[in-house]
Amino acid sequence: MAWGSDGNIVGINEIETQTRQTLSNVGAVLTEGGATWDDVLKCNVYLKDMQDFQKMNNIFAEVFPENPPARAPVQTPMAEETMSVEIKAIAYIDE
Repeated sequence: MAWGSDGNIVGINEIETQTRQTLSNVGAVLTEGGATWDDVLKCNVYLKDMQDFQKMNNIFAEVFPENPPARAPVQTPMAEETMSVEIKAIAYIDE
């Protein structure tokens, strides 16, 4: 989710800003768990409006420029009205 450090949604009605923040938050969770973007196997991407897919995809490609993980984008109502995107990442770490 596109929560900033203050706990509020950032970039209201700005899919690019929300996608960047959401990916930043996912990256922080990966790091905390000892994983990297290379460990991500799949991402579920939930969009408020599927028309935002290409804009979201452009930002997604910045994080995954080569060999992106499997992805399942779907349009769905959001948990909070001001949210435009949610991203769930599944990673595997071989220990």
